[in-house]
Amino acid sequence: MVLKWFPLKGRNCQKRMLILVLALMMSLSYSACRADNRMASSASSKLPTDLSTKQASSMKIIIKVGDKAVTATLIDSKTTRDFVSLLPLTLTMNDLFGREKFARLPRAISEEGERTKTYEVGDIIYWSPGPDVAIYYRHDEQPIPDPGIITIGKIDAGVGAFNVPGSVKATVEPIE
Repeated sequence: MVLKWFPLKGRNCQKRMLILVLALMMSLSYSACRADNRMASSASSKLPTDLSTKQASSMKIIIKVGDKAVTATLIDSKTTRDFVSLLPLTLTMNDLFGREKFARLPRAISEEGERTKTYEVGDIIYWSPGPDVAIYYRHDEQPIPDPGIITIGKIDAGVGAFNVPGSVKATVEPIE
């Protein structure tokens, strides 16, 4: 088809072919540069900045249960930041299935965190249908029902403070 536009006969044939090849190369170069810039900008928006890395590694809370106090490290997410905006909180945490303590939050928080249907002992999660926060103190191998949970942090040590029968009163505060 291109050969119909640029017949190989005539004295300007070489010039036309050179112009076509140059135009094609310029078009490919331009496309490659645009794609490279888009990739670089989207990659850089996903890479943590020094500030967000520092915030993520320094977001700590203390949870007081009776005469015990445990610390937790929070992940850096919109859901977590919304949770932190509620602090300090005093919660009555009820037992569920002998694996977790949960409490209703005063209001729903962001659901923009990544959902999962698995958990580990020590995970602090947000259950949006509640809206509840929960802490897993034992693993029972049971799956999490829909819509799943959003992990917001992890108990650093002392998760056994929650492995007590019945409800517990817990105070959750940021560590400055």
